[in-house]
Amino acid sequence: QLQLVESGGGLVQPGGSLRLSCAASGSPLHYYPVGWFRQAPGKEREGVSCTSISGTITNYTDSVKGRFTISRDNAKNTVYLQMNNLKPEDTAVYYCAAYGVPIVGCYLATMSSYNVWGQGTQVTASS
Repeated sequence: QLQLVESGGGLVQPGGSLRLSCAASGSPLHYYPVGWFRQAPGKEREGVSCTSISGTITNYTDSVKGRFTISRDNAKNTVYLQMNNLKPEDTAVYYCAAYGVPIVGCYLATMSSYNVWGQGTQVTASS
């Protein structure tokens, strides 16, 4: 049974950087596309970025393009989210999730198709 655990969150000043990790256990992560999602207080959960099984296809929501980079190391069963130039509006709980079927590519819009979720890690960008 696949399980995901996020780490790497914290408090940074605006303009700072963090790298989130999503470590998998119980099943090889390379069977699945993986996405990062976030939820700020009082707001709906939104898709941030996703990566295909091979890592060659990635997608980003417009607000993070050019600042965030998703990558995966299938040998380490881990997916990363490098976040640079963080802004106060990036403050949220960040979740990683695995897509339910081995599709080609990845999609942020079909959040309900991600069926294994981590517990989340808090990211706060504030001075």
